Amino acid sequence: MKRWLNNNFGFTKGEFNGILVLLVLILAITLFPYAYSLFKADDPLDEEEQLAVLKRSLASENVGPTLDRHFSKPISAKAKIKELFVFDPNVIGLTDWQQLGLSAKQAQAILKYRSRGGQFRKPEDLKKMYTISDRLYADLAPYVHIKNVPKQNATAVVQRSPFVKPALKVVEVNGADTVALDMIRGIGMTFANRIVKYREHIGGFYKKEQLMEVFGIDSAKYLEIKDQIVVDETKIRKININVAQLEDFKNNPYIRYKQVNAIIQYRKQHGNYKSLADLSQVMILTPETIAVLKPYLTFEP
Repeated sequence: MKRWLNNNFGFTKGEFNGILVLLVLILAITLFPYAYSLFKADDPLDEEEQLAVLKRSLASENVGPTLDRHFSKPISAKAKIKELFVFDPNVIGLTDWQQLGLSAKQAQAILKYRSRGGQFRKPEDLKKMYTISDRLYADLAPYVHIKNVPKQNATAVVQRSPFVKPALKVVEVNGADTVALDMIRGIGMTFANRIVKYREHIGGFYKKEQLMEVFGIDSAKYLEIKDQIVVDETKIRKININVAQLEDFKNNPYIRYKQVNAIIQYRKQHGNYKSLADLSQVMILTPETIAVLKPYLTFEP
């Protein structure tokens, strides 16, 4: 072999010996661990070696999930530890709820519910909390023991007392301005203006039902407002039929221009009217027209 290497590669004797030594060292280093294990496999570990092995084992158990001895599911290091005990849900705090299996956020939700006046009067009330699942409730229910349900304080009772509507304000419709009419519940400023305008045309209201003659006030609206209205007939503007002119009945919805003119012409021909019966002599006037005009007429000489 030496001659072959010398012929093919031109190594000298010294170089060849150096290469040989290097190859022996590499082979020895490579095979040493295997040879050592054959001789030391059955030797017991001394105290220091056992301690080192134990430390390495403990360190590996503290890093991430581990497997049980049967190599089944990984056991999460974050798994909740549930410690069941008898408890009153109206009393226990954050730590106790967490020991029962709730997260800090879930426990805070229950404490917030209690701080706002929420109470647990029976175990089943726990089902109302969205943070407690049906499965968790089944685990906790046997341990729930509610001693005394806190009573509501006087302030809470006052705050929850039923709303009392203020008394209705009654308005006299013939003397009220739009501001006063606007105070009637159900009558806004639009209706208030219409009522005043219509009242001026007819000379005032002699009965409440006349309000349904105002544009927009139907029977439903009248029923809503009628108990807030009174009528003072003494405030009606009267017309003396014996001196009346066309302007006195201007824009009056109860009588037409031709009827007013006929009244004036009949008076010129036959003299003053003494009663409603005299008005019936005016052929153009119907009994319905005379009846509706009656509250607004006087027969002074």
